Amino acid sequence: MKILAAMSGGVDSAVAAARAVDAGHEVVGVHLALSRMPGTLRTGSRGCCTIEDSRDAHRVAGLLGIPFYVWDFSERFKEDVVDDFIAEYSQGRTPNPCMRCNERIKFAALLDRALALGFDAVATGHYAEIRHDPAGSPELHRGVDMNKDQSYVLGVLTAEQLAHCYFPIGASASKADVRAEAEHRGFPVANKPDSYDICFIPDGDTKAWLADKIPMRPGLIKDTDGQVLGEHEGAMTYTIGQRKGLRIERPAVDGRPRYVVDVDARDNTVTVGPRRALSVDTLEGIRTSWCGAPPSDVGHDEAEAIDCEVQIRAHADPVPARMWLGEHIAEAPASEYSVPRARPAGRLMHVAVQEPLSGVAPGQTMVIYRGTRVLGQATIDRASSRTAA
Repeated sequence: MKILAAMSGGVDSAVAAARAVDAGHEVVGVHLALSRMPGTLRTGSRGCCTIEDSRDAHRVAGLLGIPFYVWDFSERFKEDVVDDFIAEYSQGRTPNPCMRCNERIKFAALLDRALALGFDAVATGHYAEIRHDPAGSPELHRGVDMNKDQSYVLGVLTAEQLAHCYFPIGASASKADVRAEAEHRGFPVANKPDSYDICFIPDGDTKAWLADKIPMRPGLIKDTDGQVLGEHEGAMTYTIGQRKGLRIERPAVDGRPRYVVDVDARDNTVTVGPRRALSVDTLEGIRTSWCGAPPSDVGHDEAEAIDCEVQIRAHADPVPARMWLGEHIAEAPASEYSVPRARPAGRLMHVAVQEPLSGVAPGQTMVIYRGTRVLGQATIDRASSRTAA
C-alpha cells in the first residue's frame, strides 16, 4: 500500500512510520504545521507540533530513507479546532480539542488530501487497533496497552475513515516497548517526553488564554439555593467540578469544600455546591456518530437500550451503562438555546450509567464501548441525576 505517515515528531509516530516501512509499504512522511507562530519551540511548551517537533520528524524520516514534507494546516486548525474551542467555552461548555483535531484535521483534512493524492491510508502513532467484522467492515478497538490506549480520542472516526486508517503500534504491549524499539533503531526521539495539555496553550494557563479571547463580564457566584457568595470576572473561565480559584467570600456552613456545579453563560452566573451535587447518572448527547457500522440492536427508547460501557474522559475508567437513541431534534436558533451558536440538528444519544459519575461538564465527549470495541460517540449536552433529592 501507499501510506502517508503523519509524523508529529514524537516517538510513537516515528515507530509507526518505521513499522510501515518494515511491512513493505511505500511510505511518505508528513508533519502538520498547525501554528504560524515562528517562535513556537518546545522550551516551556507542554504541547506538540512545535518547530522542534518538525525537525525531529525530519531526522527520523531521513534515517528511514523516506520522503518528508511539511504541510501547512494552520488556517484549517485555527478555524476547526481553536475557534471551536473558544466558541464552546463562550457557551459555558468544556470542549475536547484533541477530539476536534482528530475529527477535522488528522482524519478529515489530512486524510482527504492523502486520498486525493493517491495514498491508500494514513498511518499515525495512536495506541488503537483496526479489526474487521465477519462482513469485512472495519471496527475500532482499544490498544493492547490500556495505560496508553487512545481509542477514546478516535471515537469520532466514521466507517469510511476507518477503512483508510493504519495504526501500526496499536498492538504494542507497552510504551516501554515502543521506546526500546526506537532506541534500537537509533531514533533521536527514543526518550523524548510525551506531549500533554492543549498544544495551542503552551503554558497550560487556559483561563488566562481564554480571557484574552472572550469578552469577560463580572457576574455572581451563587450556591444551589440562589444565595450570592461572591463575584467572578467571567463565567466562561469556570468548568464543572472546579474547586480552586472560586473566590468565594463566605465559607460553607458545614465547612466542606464547594465545587462548580453549573455555569450559565447566558446569565453569566456560576453556581457552586457540595461534592454530592456533582453526581450524575444520566447523560444526553448531541452530534451523535458511529465508529464503524452502527449496532443493529440499539433501540429508540429506554426499554430497548443496549448494554455497553461509557467513557467520558481520555484517561477515565469506562463505566457500565445502558444506551439508546432518542428523537431527532431540529436545529435550535441561537437565541433560543445558547450564544453564539445553535444546538445542532441530529439524533440524541441517551446513556444511563450504573455507577454515578462526578464532574461531568457539557461539551465533554462520551464514547460508547462494547468490550474493546468503540461503538460511537456524542457530545454531552446535559447531565442529570435521577436520584437527586
